[in-house]
Amino acid sequence: MAFRRRPLILILAATLALGFAGDAFARAGGGFSFGSRGGRTFGAPSATPLAPGVAPMERSMTSPNDSIFRRPAPQGGFFSGGFGRGLLGGFLGAGLFGLLFGHGLFGGLGGGLSILGLLLQIGLLFLLFKFVMGFVRGRRPAFQGAAFDSNAGQGFGQAGSGAPGGYAGLGGGPANPRRETRLEVGPADFGVFEQRLAAIQSAFGGEDFDSLRAQATPEMASYFAEELAGNAKKGLVNRIADVKFLQGDLSEAWRESQGEYATVALRFSLIDTMADRVSGKIVSGDPAAPQQATEVWTFARHIGGNADDWKLSAIQQT
Repeated sequence: MAFRRRPLILILAATLALGFAGDAFARAGGGFSFGSRGGRTFGAPSATPLAPGVAPMERSMTSPNDSIFRRPAPQGGFFSGGFGRGLLGGFLGAGLFGLLFGHGLFGGLGGGLSILGLLLQIGLLFLLFKFVMGFVRGRRPAFQGAAFDSNAGQGFGQAGSGAPGGYAGLGGGPANPRRETRLEVGPADFGVFEQRLAAIQSAFGGEDFDSLRAQATPEMASYFAEELAGNAKKGLVNRIADVKFLQGDLSEAWRESQGEYATVALRFSLIDTMADRVSGKIVSGDPAAPQQATEVWTFARHIGGNADDWKLSAIQQT
């Protein structure tokens, strides 16, 4: 069957882009910075002793020109807000995950598909996503909010104390013209951050996509699905065990018009190996030697939510 040259180039380009995003790398989020931090997505988090420098966001469904800075139009429809865009991204990521595992995009269509059929479906998904995002952006009017007070977050415990781990309280970022207010976070919130760290890493190692989706935003769940699919395509599985929180710093916590956010630097240890999916042979990593890592995680929840409502919305490397 003949194809016109231009659509085929688009399909191959989409496949290469998704393939790059799905390259296998150790632990959930290891090596890359991706996700959304509301209105601060493209601003550097406040420095902390654990994370004096943080890598900028490499992938995000928020863009500088179409972000939470803009209020959705009343008639905007389901995909007009950040949640809708994240849900669409989660659908696309989960669909790709299903395709590469042989279940098909919609749960049963992939058993007899050729590689050309796979490329065609991925290309169609890419074009659909671009069309929807272009339509949404064309319907969103801009607005400017009022100034906010800088956040001086207070953590709990003392870093380096005799306790197993603790958070050192730190100041927030400089004032800016967006509508943001200071958000207080306490021991219950920090406890959930620690639980999410261990649970998400363990779920990633166990390829438990349902658990990942329950503890992360749809956007982050879509990125994890791509990573897991990339591992499976290479015949590998990332085994993660013995995840232990060691220390944390509060970077900043704030409330804006569409949600509440808290960014924390986390130092943790874990057993992190890559193994052959069939034989179980270790390809990289040492199953007897824990590794240590420091990353900056951002959590988000609806306005007025409680500690259990926090979901992972971004990971950035130090």
